[in-house]
Amino acid sequence: MLSGPTDFAFHHVGVSVPDLEVSIAWYLRVLGFEVQRRIQIDAIPAKVAILERGAMHVELFQVEGAAPSTEDRSDVHGDLHTYGNKHVAFVVRDVHALADELRQRGADIISVNDFPHGSNAFIHDNSGNIIEFVQAES
Repeated sequence: MLSGPTDFAFHHVGVSVPDLEVSIAWYLRVLGFEVQRRIQIDAIPAKVAILERGAMHVELFQVEGAAPSTEDRSDVHGDLHTYGNKHVAFVVRDVHALADELRQRGADIISVNDFPHGSNAFIHDNSGNIIEFVQAES
């Protein structure tokens, strides 16, 4: 809970996609999000969908004429060579079990990795954006 004027908590991640309806369907089918609301931002102009899963929110934007992502943006390690946001990460209990389930749902699994401090998995969404799942050692 926020208790003071300088306290803050995570609210959402914004993701630009080429086809809002296709991306909504992917986030619902593969990651289990639900549509909270849709809005139109005429000043951009953009079609927007706010998705939710529990306390997590993803804001999808479709802007006509937006440039496609460069090839290095969909490479987990290559993208680190460009300044800016890299990916969104979600915590899970069992990275390997989740990766198996997401693979069955048609997700593009980039990698599943084990480290002394825990495990992680990277996937691409249907637009090539990187999503990470992390499992910390107990």
